[in-house]
Amino acid sequence: MISASYLRVYSPSSRGEARSLASHQWRRDVLRADGYFMWAESDQDDAFKVEWKGQTLVCPRNGRLRMLEGIVAFGNVHPGASLLPATAVQRAADELRRIRAGAPRARSHILTSPWQVPLRWFSAFDPADRELYDIGSEASLRYRTDLDAAADRVSRAVEIIDRAGFDDSLIDVVEDLERWLRGFPDGSMLELDYASVAEQFSAVELAFDESAAQIRESLDALEALDFERAGEKYAEVAARWVHAQALAYVN
Repeated sequence: MISASYLRVYSPSSRGEARSLASHQWRRDVLRADGYFMWAESDQDDAFKVEWKGQTLVCPRNGRLRMLEGIVAFGNVHPGASLLPATAVQRAADELRRIRAGAPRARSHILTSPWQVPLRWFSAFDPADRELYDIGSEASLRYRTDLDAAADRVSRAVEIIDRAGFDDSLIDVVEDLERWLRGFPDGSMLELDYASVAEQFSAVELAFDESAAQIRESLDALEALDFERAGEKYAEVAARWVHAQALAYVN
């Protein structure tokens, strides 16, 4: 089974939404196949729900919407790839247009990354947002923070790497993250969840994992034009994730 980490946005819900969502029971994921694709998610169009600072916040799963967006995004990045025929990409794009025509505000509240946590995700969080939690008998790690603060931190990261003269391709992916965050309502919360990716680390390794702090230190040093220290701190966090990144390329 492919392990994955998640970046989720939880937004305020109405009383009616809270009642209807509370009636759903989160079910175990089921491995499913559909033509060229395979995924492991509940087929129920439900939502995650949390209490955050006295509010009920929800994160719609929108599994079908996210799968379609992923197909179209892959097709745009790898046009003509034999893995994904153009006809399959076109069908996905057509269905995505129909969904958005019927629900113009429909959008993904969840970003998924197989095998690893993309290092740019850590730029959205303060080290104090970090918390260990348990999944059954196993430990995992997550960060939670106010969405507005997260978007401001990512915006700062964009400014810093832009001024430092980094390649446009790197700046673009961080800007894409900022645009995604800016599209949600006030009062939302952002969560980075290691989820099953945490299985690649021991409980001790997770306890000493300070990836967000190291990314913060690297950006602070870069802002001060201390390129040597910026490189050192980035190398520290990159070394922690090199095995996970290798799994992503192997698979």
